[in-house]
Amino acid sequence: MVIYMMVSGIIRDKGILLAAFLLLLSSCGSRRAANYNGHHIPVQVTDVGGRVIPSPRVSSRKAVPATWKDNVQVRLDALCRQPLLETSQLGLYVYDLTDNMPLYTRNITQRMRPASNQKLVTGISALHFLGGDYTFRTDLRIRGSVAGGTLRGDVYVVGGMDPMLSPADLTAMAAALRKAGISRISGNLYADLSMKDDLPYGWGWCWDDKDGSLSALMVDAKDKFNTEWSRALTRAGIRCGRSGIKVQTAPADTRSVCCITHTMDEVLQPLLKNSQNIYAECLFYQIAAFSGQKNAGRKQAAGLINELIARLGLKPECYQIADGSGLSLYNYVTPELLVSLLNYAYSNPSIFQHLYPALPIAGVDGTLSKRMADSPAYNNVHAKTGTLYGISTLAGYLTARNGHVLSFCIMNQGISAGREGRDFQDEVCIQLCE
Repeated sequence: MVIYMMVSGIIRDKGILLAAFLLLLSSCGSRRAANYNGHHIPVQVTDVGGRVIPSPRVSSRKAVPATWKDNVQVRLDALCRQPLLETSQLGLYVYDLTDNMPLYTRNITQRMRPASNQKLVTGISALHFLGGDYTFRTDLRIRGSVAGGTLRGDVYVVGGMDPMLSPADLTAMAAALRKAGISRISGNLYADLSMKDDLPYGWGWCWDDKDGSLSALMVDAKDKFNTEWSRALTRAGIRCGRSGIKVQTAPADTRSVCCITHTMDEVLQPLLKNSQNIYAECLFYQIAAFSGQKNAGRKQAAGLINELIARLGLKPECYQIADGSGLSLYNYVTPELLVSLLNYAYSNPSIFQHLYPALPIAGVDGTLSKRMADSPAYNNVHAKTGTLYGISTLAGYLTARNGHVLSFCIMNQGISAGREGRDFQDEVCIQLCE
């Protein structure tokens, strides 16, 4: 009996000593814990020799996303771990319009250059201030009396900065003069350019931009009105007593002979689908003219756009509106701003019904005609592209597989090739559509 008790005591004491020894080893080892992209990695305990001591609480099974939202976040997290983003910048914002809540965010308040995503700022702001029924107008006016086929007075063409004004339109205007009984003009020909300022280029445009200069009177979106108007008058058989076309604001006592108009939808389609820069600048100046100021320019347009930004609950001083097209290197916006504008448009049918049909469609038309064609994003993603050297952007709408409507903005900056940004954006859209 005594021997049994002694043995039992020794065994018990050895158990205690062993437990104490293991505890000492764990305290002398190291603990490693990590947080990788928001996912907790379990603590590992090592002994003094660096060997890992397994924990019974650690499961070898991967966590399965509990909801559709979780699944989207895991997929986008994985995309954001690719090598491209180790050497470039990303702003990514996905918003669930059906549930009215953010779905995924990454650097959404970072100020970035939007490239042609600036056209979304211009288009949505124009629809907000001017309305979808707005028309671009070029007015032909005369002053004086007509007798024996001669206008004893002057002819004015009042520019409305219509990018769609064409040689055919000028021919129609000249025909209207003939219909009014005019075959000779004894006075002057005037171009009224008072709608906009006299700056020929946008603020912050590069010297090698090839889009040409801006004017309140352009033909085929080019600054060649004087030449084309003279030709139209000659073709119509109208002689002018004085040569050249002068610049002067039309007096109040002039009367309209003909007015050429184009609708907001006619301008928005090429502006957004084909990313026409001059069209965007013309729309930008329509916003400026809405201020009611003669010779209005960037200051007036940006002031009104900033009013809309403030209405969205954002701070205008956090952004910079330099032009209407995105050509300027001085534009700075954020994914948060672009998504907020898209959400505002979506919530206002009077804006959305004009904006949405004008956006490029993946694999179908516009600047997205060759992108995402053989994928779930085909004919689903409606979005505006943007490209400048080192910059690639995409922002718009899509419908997820569960039927939720999403707005999104993807801004890639510091990339070595536009293809890198486009490939990343396409994969994000595909993941959202699957």
